[in-house]
Amino acid sequence: MCVGPSISTHRTLQTIDENQQQSEISDLSGCDEADETLEPLSEQSHESGNSSSDDYGDSDDEPLSKLSNGKSVWNHGAFNPVLEDFTGADDNAALRANWKPIDYMKQYLDGDFFSYISDCTNRHSVAVRGQNIKTTAAEIERFLGASIFMSCVGYPRMRMYWQRSLQLQLVCEAMTRDRYFRIRSSLKVVVDVDVSDDAKKADRLWKVRPLVDRIRSGCLKLARPSDISIDEQMIPFSGACAFRQCVPSKPNPVRLKNYVAASQDGMVLDYVIYQGSGSFTSAPPDLKLGMGANVIVHLAQTLPAGTCIYCDRFFMVPSIVDYMLSKHLIHMTGTVMKNRMREVSKLSDDKTLMKQGRGASDSVVRTDGKLVAVKWYDNKPVVLISSVHGVLPQDTCKRWAKAGKKYVDVPRLNIIQQYNSKMGGVYLCDRMMSFYRMSARTRKWTIRTILHFIDLAVVNSWFQYRGDEKAKGIANRDVLQLIDFLLEIAQTYLAAHAEHLVDESGDDSDEDDENVQNAASSRRRGCVVPIPSAVLRLSQAKHLPEMTVGHSMRCRNLGCVAKTKVRCVSCKVYLCLVAERNCFRDFHVSQ
Repeated sequence: MCVGPSISTHRTLQTIDENQQQSEISDLSGCDEADETLEPLSEQSHESGNSSSDDYGDSDDEPLSKLSNGKSVWNHGAFNPVLEDFTGADDNAALRANWKPIDYMKQYLDGDFFSYISDCTNRHSVAVRGQNIKTTAAEIERFLGASIFMSCVGYPRMRMYWQRSLQLQLVCEAMTRDRYFRIRSSLKVVVDVDVSDDAKKADRLWKVRPLVDRIRSGCLKLARPSDISIDEQMIPFSGACAFRQCVPSKPNPVRLKNYVAASQDGMVLDYVIYQGSGSFTSAPPDLKLGMGANVIVHLAQTLPAGTCIYCDRFFMVPSIVDYMLSKHLIHMTGTVMKNRMREVSKLSDDKTLMKQGRGASDSVVRTDGKLVAVKWYDNKPVVLISSVHGVLPQDTCKRWAKAGKKYVDVPRLNIIQQYNSKMGGVYLCDRMMSFYRMSARTRKWTIRTILHFIDLAVVNSWFQYRGDEKAKGIANRDVLQLIDFLLEIAQTYLAAHAEHLVDESGDDSDEDDENVQNAASSRRRGCVVPIPSAVLRLSQAKHLPEMTVGHSMRCRNLGCVAKTKVRCVSCKVYLCLVAERNCFRDFHVSQ
């Protein structure tokens, strides 16, 4: 059983519509090459880690809720669920009709929060080094813009971005190399002395809590769809950390664990970082649902009635389905471990389904009519339970057959089709974040966590922008791809305060000669200066003409072939400024 998407070529993965049509993101049957068994997943693969054993005091191997007991009766028959009306608010995309990429990003990080980060960073540098780093909100924006821009280029070492033969003009002009690393090493989002000792003991994430809550508040403002998926997301970090997790089944097993609720399109709606047994406190303690089910209860607090949740077997037990339906009017669908369904004895055994061939299935309905259990055989048998989807209507799906070396049609149940199509939101978000993740080879888990959630905010902004453009009927070729969206945001941050061009630190007077030569080499005669982005080009207050000495250069305004000695001091491009034509003005006002 494949639990994640298959990754094709790099550019194909960026066009999500095509990916969703060509492959099932969370295909239950998987590939013929996959040999892993569908026996109940080991608890170690989900719950092992460096935390103490009391973090997992409640075993998920058996249903412990009082809402469900072993005396339930299951029979063969039709499943006719009673659906709740979805009460979610409609998303008003009209308010975002004229939004630019940076406007989507401001839902998560605005100017006030950049000022807060600069203040925390300055106070931290004074407390640790005895010297004020003297950073500003504008410099924090340039730092973030440079980090996003570098993630799109992807040099193997960060110092290469300032190396003479490989340097990037936007990065070098925005910030010197030493200044960039000094800000990154001192970056803080909280003032340590302002946090009490009791708060530090109660929250292991107190060092990054303001940023985590800020990004989460932006996610909570998004419109809630009727179908969401809940799954775990791994934050890449393998250094020392008290709540670091080891999940052997993952490609990179040692990471921080984040549980995420996402829409079908990959947009993150809510999340909670796992930091021990106290991470989830919303479930009634007397029910003892288990850790996986507690995650569902915790994340469901922000979901409206009538929502359908899709999750895998780590989270699913019959008791959580009953609890969510009775207390929150929320339906659930997902795979389930066989040892959590021991009371369902009327389902056909695996050997019987194997004899019937691929596509064979069996289903039973609980006597109260609120829950259905389905076993479906493709490459291997899998068991699902649901309070909203049943067997009908059935369709067919394509599967590769080794014997005939061709694709064959396999009967597929409605519950399988719904699960496959709506379970991949978290996978989709992870995949897009992995393309242009901000590099941070650091021993500080705080830096890695900060950059991870900024990446999450950027990808969330792109998903929302992409949905708005599709709603307006914009053709796919005219919608910004993720890398173009990232570059637009990076250039906006870099150009928002382009007048700095001087060292604001006041204490970096000993910059090495290499940085000075790098800055000068970008402006040497013969280099072609690129046309600046629209954000910088159309900000009229920053543009002034200057006369240069030497040879005249061709005017860079569209359609002009004349030569001139007038250059824009901000854009560094030559533009005509004579009585017959004013290319300087036209260049800075036209799109």
